[in-house]
Amino acid sequence: MDITDEEFVAQYLGYVPESDRQVVDSELGYEPLQGQAFNWADKGAVTPVKDQGQCGSCWAFSTTGNVEGWWYLSKKTLPNLSEQQLVDCAGVLYGNLGCNGGNPINALAYVIKKGLTTEKDYPYVARDQACKIQGGPYKTNGKYASNTCTQLTKNIQTQPTSVAVDATNWSRYVSGVFTNCKKQLNHAVLATGYDDQGNWIINNSWGKSWGQKGYITLAAGDTCGVCEEQANSN
Repeated sequence: MDITDEEFVAQYLGYVPESDRQVVDSELGYEPLQGQAFNWADKGAVTPVKDQGQCGSCWAFSTTGNVEGWWYLSKKTLPNLSEQQLVDCAGVLYGNLGCNGGNPINALAYVIKKGLTTEKDYPYVARDQACKIQGGPYKTNGKYASNTCTQLTKNIQTQPTSVAVDATNWSRYVSGVFTNCKKQLNHAVLATGYDDQGNWIINNSWGKSWGQKGYITLAAGDTCGVCEEQANSN
């Protein structure tokens, strides 16, 4: 992506932190699991990498990934759920702003109450529009969990997990273990596992041409703030 960091943040990052969220420092004494690689993408619980386009809807993609994973583990089928429905229908009443940003905690509140429909029935257009279909059959008991590093490891072992990160420096990422991060949370993604060194495996929403076919590997620990925020659930 041949744009400045400022342009990149404005166009692609749309995570809005909760105003009362609690932030903790990296865990002292945290020891990442080594030699025990684990990835839900290899187990059929993650849909193919998606592309949010120039719309700050990362929060919606993080949420659908969370719900899709929970549904697969609970119902043994993997639906491809509609991010556009969240952009259009889970708006200001739930604390989200469509292409101007949002939060998976708020989006999951909508899913728990209303449910979601599929991408086929409500296609993604990468822009704000009026709500066309309210709710749907796909609900969840899943949790949003951007937490301490130890708890995040446990949550990922349970299901693909929504997390918040600082992605300001991600635009030029190609491969390898990424460490060049700040910790001002501005992007929502899906943690799907960890490698044999305990580095986090992250499913992003910028298409398969970005990074490692749409994924990024973050160094173990609180890299990019991935496990900086206290746990929240709905």
